[in-house]
Amino acid sequence: MTDLPSLRETLDAHGLSAKKSFGQHFLLDLNVTRKIVRLAGPFDGRAVIEVGPGPGGLTRALLESDAGPVVLVEKDPRFIPLLAELDDGAGRLTIVEADALKVKEADLVSGPAHLVSNLPYNVGTALLIKWLTGPWLPYSLTLMFQKEVAERVAAGPGEDAYGRLAVISQAVCTARIVMHLPAAAFTPPPKVASAVVHLIPLDERPSPERLKKLERVTAAAFGQRRKMLRSSLKQLGGATLCEAAGIEPDARAETIDVAGFLRLADALPKAQA
Repeated sequence: MTDLPSLRETLDAHGLSAKKSFGQHFLLDLNVTRKIVRLAGPFDGRAVIEVGPGPGGLTRALLESDAGPVVLVEKDPRFIPLLAELDDGAGRLTIVEADALKVKEADLVSGPAHLVSNLPYNVGTALLIKWLTGPWLPYSLTLMFQKEVAERVAAGPGEDAYGRLAVISQAVCTARIVMHLPAAAFTPPPKVASAVVHLIPLDERPSPERLKKLERVTAAAFGQRRKMLRSSLKQLGGATLCEAAGIEPDARAETIDVAGFLRLADALPKAQA
C-alpha cells in the first residue's frame, strides 16, 4: 500500500469526484483511516466487509491490517476500476458492484465477519437497521455516521438524542462513539461533523419476532415522544400494556431504558404484533 499514489492523486488520475446523489464524502487522510481500522480491530484473520469504499482510503488501511478476506460493496461503478488497482492478485480482495441495501451479506463471506465503513450519509441509518434486524449479524460494526446519527445510536435514557434508533441498536449490541471527525476531514466537506460508532452484538440477541414487536412499540412511543406512554401507546394497549410490562403509564418514552422497551414488546398482544 505504501507504494501507491496518494488518494487525491488517484482520484485526479481517474477524473473522479464525489456524487451528492450518493451521499459521498471521502476520507483521504490515511492516518485517519488507519486509526479507524485500529479502533475496529483486531480482526484476527476474520473477513471484513466495507460498504461504499469510494476511492479506497479505508480499504488501504484494511489491507494493511490483520483482516482476512476484504469484501468491498460499491454501488458507484465509477470506482470499480480504481478499487481494482488495490488488488495484489493474492485473492484477498473481492469487489462487488451492488446496492448494499439489497445485498445478502451471508452470500459475500463465510463465517463471522466485521463491518467497517464510512457509510454514505443518505443510507447510513437504513443500512444499520438492516444489519441490526436482518438475518445476518456481523462480528462487529465500526461505522462512520453524521455526528447527529451517531449520537442517536449511542444515547442513553434521558439524553436528547435517545430514541428509537438507540433502543433498537442497544437491544442488539453494545454501542459507543469511539472517534469524532470535523467536516474539514472530508472531501468534499459535509455541512456537519461526523463520528465513528463501534457496535458489538450482545451474546443473546432478541428473536426476529421480538425485534419486530420492539420496532412497533418504539415507533409508536417515540412518534409522539412528548406524550405520556398511556397516550402514545394507546393504539397498542395504552395503560394496560404499560402495566403488563411493569412500566408507569404516565412515563414518557425518553425515560424508559432498553430493558423496559423489551418488556413492552413482550407484553404486546399477538394481534398487535
